[in-house]
Amino acid sequence: MKIKGLRWWIIGLVGLATVINYIDRSALAIMWPDISSDLGMDKNDYALILNVFLVAYAVGQSLSGKMFDKIGTRAGFVVSITVWGLATAVHALARGVLSFSVFRVLLGLGEAGNWPGAVKSNAEWFPTKERALAQGIFNSGAALGSIVAPPLIAVVWVAIGWEWTFLLLGLLGLLWVIPWLLINKAVPAKHPWITDEERTLILSGMEEIEKDSDGEGLTMSKILSHKESWSVLMSRFFIEPIWWLFVGWMPIYLAEVYGFNVKEIGFFSWVPYVGAALGSLSGGYYSGRLMINGASVDKARKQTILVGCIIMFLGLVATILIGDTAIKFVGIVAFVLFGFQFVISNIQTIPSDLFSGKSVGSLAGLGGTVGIFSVIIMNFLVPVITDNFSYTPIFIMIAVFVPLGFLSIKFFAKEIKPIG
Repeated sequence: MKIKGLRWWIIGLVGLATVINYIDRSALAIMWPDISSDLGMDKNDYALILNVFLVAYAVGQSLSGKMFDKIGTRAGFVVSITVWGLATAVHALARGVLSFSVFRVLLGLGEAGNWPGAVKSNAEWFPTKERALAQGIFNSGAALGSIVAPPLIAVVWVAIGWEWTFLLLGLLGLLWVIPWLLINKAVPAKHPWITDEERTLILSGMEEIEKDSDGEGLTMSKILSHKESWSVLMSRFFIEPIWWLFVGWMPIYLAEVYGFNVKEIGFFSWVPYVGAALGSLSGGYYSGRLMINGASVDKARKQTILVGCIIMFLGLVATILIGDTAIKFVGIVAFVLFGFQFVISNIQTIPSDLFSGKSVGSLAGLGGTVGIFSVIIMNFLVPVITDNFSYTPIFIMIAVFVPLGFLSIKFFAKEIKPIG
């Protein structure tokens, strides 16, 4: 049996895993009013549980990157989604801060694998010219998960309560493993269902160093000895907080600045993620189109990242100058998140532009770790700054981060090309 366009089935499953990922991580926040009422917890308990998750998620990015390089994407995704699916399900047994924190650690460690795993999978299944588009499809799953999670979880919660909702959501991830194992039987060079035309397209669009999937990966010290690797780490340090600021703090901002209640927050807060989903696909398509038209990988990546950074910067300035109503604000945030996803799909693809398959997951995972630790720092600053001043200094700070993120790539990666 042969399947045409098998690579699109693979990235479709990875995108679906990302939707499940965001639904699972959102469940606690969405059901928190009921959970906290039942178990006698407050927002300080929630803040502690959130930070515990983020630390585990940051560490998990690096651990998962090494795991995927060691055991491969097929088995790596099975391990990751099984861990986070079971972790989601056992939330039903939590009865306080300690138990929730333990289960959030497991969730963070499991969910972290989705990102380095996707980068590595795309490096295996897509020629260089298509990778940013594949990464964009994957990243759009995060936006789609953020859009569907609130109404989906609310409906299920009303029907069966928060304990059974956690159990049902955990089951989704475990069910995903079945089609993944059935369809992703092997890498393209050895897959029995891939057509000869698609195999040729994928392998001919790779650098020679990428075609040997059995080669040894580089040690982390060797990876970091290349200046180009730091372009990934530093750009993610500066760019990552922009996404997480709005994911983590936008509901609170709407409540504090515009006096929104839970229903109004739910009505407005999904809108920016539509912009994010469009940005994911557009950024990947744009860089791929540049390469098809003859641009080098270096030019295509940097030009796309520059365009997205300009969009982000202008949007963040607009939040300060004209975001004086809720409708304007969420519209501007949609613009900012469009720019973010336009950029991040290409930054996340750079590890596969630089290294062969056995090292891609390691660099991608470390980049995720660096980015999340930057977010943790920001999360500590936001309440301190907003309690003493306003949200304006925060918007100014992340607006300054945008050009620093682009300059990090320009400085550390003089040319984005295979180096080992």
